[in-house]
Amino acid sequence: MNYWLMKSEPAEVSVDDALAAPNSTVAWTGVRSYQARNFMRDAMRVDDGVLFYHSSCAEPGIVGIARVASATYPDPTQFDPKSPYFDPASKPQAPRWLLLDVQVLRKTRNLTLAELRADPALEDMVVLRKGNRLSITPVEARHWQRILKLLDAPAR
Repeated sequence: MNYWLMKSEPAEVSVDDALAAPNSTVAWTGVRSYQARNFMRDAMRVDDGVLFYHSSCAEPGIVGIARVASATYPDPTQFDPKSPYFDPASKPQAPRWLLLDVQVLRKTRNLTLAELRADPALEDMVVLRKGNRLSITPVEARHWQRILKLLDAPAR
């Protein structure tokens, strides 16, 4: 099993939106980074663990525990001219962009970016590296376990 951190802007899809969806599952649309797409296509598998992370908001952080709920398939937003994720160079017979479904298992307190940065056990976590802007990053098993421990602890 692998572990991942997946960023979502809560104004687009929040953890609450995902929990309200059928089976608490949402299609992870709009990924337009080749590296993030390649993670989905080549490394992510059904039942892999996911840290659901709110970004581009007042207090970014991990807000839920989820799992990968499907294999990848073409992202339909790439073909929709009305979508902000439309890609005129992508063709249905050769789609450029993929997505997968993510199922939220539980909402957590917001384990903030500041808290993640303050924990020495997480200092080399990919999402905390200077200049990292990827929407999907791998999470090492030791970081996954540490984060689960921090989430079960009372809020500071």
